[in-house]
Amino acid sequence: MQLATEEPLVAAASSTSTPAKSHSCAILRTPEELTNIVSSFALSDEWIDRVRLRTEHRWYERLYHGPDHDIWAISWLPGQSTGFHDHGESSGAFVVAMGILEEHRAGEQPLVIHPGEPRAFGRDYAHDVRNNSFAPAISIHAYSPPLTDMNEYELEGNQLVPREGLSERAEALHQEWHMRTDNRKSKPSAFSIEQMLATARSRLRRLSPDEAYRVAAEGAILVDIRPEGQRAIEGNIPGALIIERNVLEWRFDPTSSARLPVATNHDLRVIVFCSEGYTSSLAAAALQYLGLWRATDIAGGFHAWRAAGLPIVP
Repeated sequence: MQLATEEPLVAAASSTSTPAKSHSCAILRTPEELTNIVSSFALSDEWIDRVRLRTEHRWYERLYHGPDHDIWAISWLPGQSTGFHDHGESSGAFVVAMGILEEHRAGEQPLVIHPGEPRAFGRDYAHDVRNNSFAPAISIHAYSPPLTDMNEYELEGNQLVPREGLSERAEALHQEWHMRTDNRKSKPSAFSIEQMLATARSRLRRLSPDEAYRVAAEGAILVDIRPEGQRAIEGNIPGALIIERNVLEWRFDPTSSARLPVATNHDLRVIVFCSEGYTSSLAAAALQYLGLWRATDIAGGFHAWRAAGLPIVP
């Protein structure tokens, strides 16, 4: 997999950029204001239907372009990275909406960034952002003034050196990521179920029962993974697909010969629920590992749905 640099993103920004003279009349946003912007935007539904995954490079799209700031959504498959870069004259902020990213800075320890933990920076801030996990990630970015220029660097020791054109750095990052993942595979670690659950939920944008009801009406697929005995006692949600946990991945993997007819691509929006919202979190995270980046679950499960007064079949 060839890791993308920032050059295509700069070209995309420049192609729709506002002339520089228009910024002189605009009140530019501070990094703190940009933090609030990306955090609020990530909690909205204004981006989720726009996102796509690309194996050859990171996908990105400018979702808003105003006189004082712009907003971007970026998707990251495992191993994809920006390389070291700055943002020219723009301040910025970004937040992880789904998955986990790492931020690398010269002379500093890598910072693992979980969903809902925004990062803000001023002009001339240089970093390298990577997806070193095993699942896709989505991030929301804002820049002020709107992004028009970026500079790329090589890391030599603890110093960043400006570079001209492409180099072998992207391939080096790619090899480094594979070495790290190989080491992880060869040195398995023990985790408690609480740690597994917390890790799974860190990748999810979990939904309340009311939110799940709304997005299901818009076409999302509700999936009931409770065993038959629980369904007989508790009841059912009208229209939900009943797929028990032991076959869930095979039914939704688009490459599986046992997949459901609806499981044709990785953009499918699947909302899993169990009885109380524990097993469903692990199941939704497993679907994300398969590439279904929009998979999530209902916080509180069927019990919370029923307590919210939403439709059930006794």
